[in-house]
Amino acid sequence: MSTPYEEALAGTLIDRTIREKIVLVAVALPGDDEEMVEASLDELALLVDTAGADEVARVIQKRDAPDHTWYIGKGKVDELKELCLALDVDTVVFDNELAPSQQYNLEKLLGRTALDRTAVILDIFGQNAHTMEGKAQVELALLRYRLPRLRRGKNAKMSQQRGGVGARFGGGETKMEVDRRRIMRRINKLEKDLSALAETRALQRQGRRRSGLASVAIVGYTNAGKSTLLNQLTQSGVLTEDRLFATLDPTTRRLALPGGEPVLLTDTVGFISRLPHGLVESFKGTLEVAALADYLVHVVDVTAPDPEGQIAAVHEVLREIEASAVPELLVFNKADADPIAAKELVESHPGSVALSARTGEGADVFLRTIGDRLRSLSVVYELVVPYDRGDVLASIHREGEVVSVGDGETEWTIRARLSDASAGRLDEFVVGDDAPADDRASADTDRSDAEPSEETL
Repeated sequence: MSTPYEEALAGTLIDRTIREKIVLVAVALPGDDEEMVEASLDELALLVDTAGADEVARVIQKRDAPDHTWYIGKGKVDELKELCLALDVDTVVFDNELAPSQQYNLEKLLGRTALDRTAVILDIFGQNAHTMEGKAQVELALLRYRLPRLRRGKNAKMSQQRGGVGARFGGGETKMEVDRRRIMRRINKLEKDLSALAETRALQRQGRRRSGLASVAIVGYTNAGKSTLLNQLTQSGVLTEDRLFATLDPTTRRLALPGGEPVLLTDTVGFISRLPHGLVESFKGTLEVAALADYLVHVVDVTAPDPEGQIAAVHEVLREIEASAVPELLVFNKADADPIAAKELVESHPGSVALSARTGEGADVFLRTIGDRLRSLSVVYELVVPYDRGDVLASIHREGEVVSVGDGETEWTIRARLSDASAGRLDEFVVGDDAPADDRASADTDRSDAEPSEETL
């Protein structure tokens, strides 16, 4: 018996034995640069390839505004139909987001499946989700996408007759309202399940916050090398593949910085330009790991066609998840592949570093830099610790950076950089005019209660 997740993905996952023929379509609106449109189509071609299909042609139309019926003009739709017949095309994929009515009208006139960029990304996410939470998030996004498209009705039977990238999301039944109610019930259940998972993982994160370890999240464009960097720094063996969205489930590992202080380093799902809003909403619990981190490591691929554009796209998603205020360190990856580009990017972004996550070149500079950045965020506390409390002295060394140690008659006087969580736990030994313990504990509780779920050792 199939699971609800398998039912949601029925006809959605790609049959890897079949490579569908795809025509890519884009509409250039006023203000759209021609090179930018071509670059976006190049990225869409990579998405289609990752989904398991092949681009055979592309069509670009310049318009003052999208056509409300077909998105492209009627004449261009007729040209597109002739092209599809000539090349025996299976599916047409638009780089723009199609309204359900536009998608329906295009399929009716073209006689084949029409998809948009969002559908392709959803398909790839569906292939790559492995954990319980990841599958629930993908299924929720898929169902939210399918719901307004149930009106496609009997015309979707054409899509159900074959597998592959074109066979998606169609209802094909006359019992549309029954399906609508069934999908809404499933959506409500998934939302409740994800909320419960988030609460459980938040409690786990709250325990980690009490340990006093700083939290660092690795963010960046998809396929920039985030998982490779995590593996290089922690030898964690996280899956790495040279393809888009290979990582959907966050993974956390402990990392010791050059000064000896440990931090929690978390790999996150890759971003992309125009990341579907439905995915952002469904993956909110996962993406919030960036918003709640102490620092962000923003990985950028120096070999990408437009690194600056990718930086802007990541910043746009960070704003959407309310993580733009978290301090970041720009890390230009794959410097071994293009040293000149890496040097130019570092010079144009003061304070950034370049490295090769694959070879480890430049990793030492990165570690020293992130250590310095984190220490600059911490507060220097003065503590008086009795000689018989060697366990407390060990905790201070383990969780913070000891600045100085003075020997008294019966106790040590220690000055150390500590996080608020560590200082709160060691409050009985803190002296001077530091913040009251209850204020620190309250701040830590507020932050911990909002922590998202994640996979960790």
